[in-house]
Amino acid sequence: MKTKKAKISFMIYLFVSLMILFSLSGLILSQGLDKTENSVDRISSDSGSGFIGVALATGLASLGAGIGVGIVGAAAIGALSENPKMLGRTLIFVGLAEGVAIYGLVISIIILGRM
Repeated sequence: MKTKKAKISFMIYLFVSLMILFSLSGLILSQGLDKTENSVDRISSDSGSGFIGVALATGLASLGAGIGVGIVGAAAIGALSENPKMLGRTLIFVGLAEGVAIYGLVISIIILGRM
């Protein structure tokens, strides 16, 4: 039963991270286009590397957070079934696992700011 809940939680976080990644990719590509003399939109190789870095930072951090929350969430539900007073402690651990995704997003914003 615990592994099924962990898989569902992992799939939800994976779906959300992919939705964020796809929604950010349109914004990123629209900002990284350079106008040339021939009025053709082109992306420079430097900005392309930055976009790959942003995608990796956000995607991998969200993937890691999804795995962490899936494992910690399953353990937290098991602990709460035995002792309901453990709610505050389990929320702290789930929040720490979710913090990984926030750190990845902050790094992505920093990379975008330097491009």
